[in-house]
Amino acid sequence: MKKIFTLLFVTTFLFTSCSDDGEPGPQGPPGEDGLDGLAYTLEEQITFDYYDDTNSYSRVILIPDDVQTINPEADAVLVYRYREIQDNEGNFMDTWSLIPQNFFLNDGTIQYVYNHTASDVEIIIEGNFDLSNLSTDYTNNQIFRVVVVPSNYLASHNELDITNYNSVMKELNIKTSDIKMAN
Repeated sequence: MKKIFTLLFVTTFLFTSCSDDGEPGPQGPPGEDGLDGLAYTLEEQITFDYYDDTNSYSRVILIPDDVQTINPEADAVLVYRYREIQDNEGNFMDTWSLIPQNFFLNDGTIQYVYNHTASDVEIIIEGNFDLSNLSTDYTNNQIFRVVVVPSNYLASHNELDITNYNSVMKELNIKTSDIKMAN
């Protein structure tokens, strides 16, 4: 019993006699990057330009200078299209749909798709019929949100439903006030 008491006394003495006097030691290695400041969202309202040679509509959203550029090898880019819908009670609700997104019209099918570089995101409307007379309901004043997320974050959170815009924003802790306007 005396040995246990002595051991406890010595251990307690050693830990309480340490002080923070003296020179700090060398800095340790950097830790793994966290998510803070790495994920971001841009919003832009656009009217598409029609290109007769490709029978498609297109518009480029430039990444603003005050936002970090997209790393094509390490970032996932998610693009959502805004649409206001009316529920069964007549209430209007804001909805965000992940693109690619298809619409089946009387003349055929159109699809919103996108591609990106480090400094921009191009949103395109393609179709299987002559799009030159496509309704302006699909081409004018369309609102898109671009969410840029480190790919390794998405890979380690594979249960995240990226089709649900609100879930993505909640998971990434991005508030509406954090959204940057692209234009």
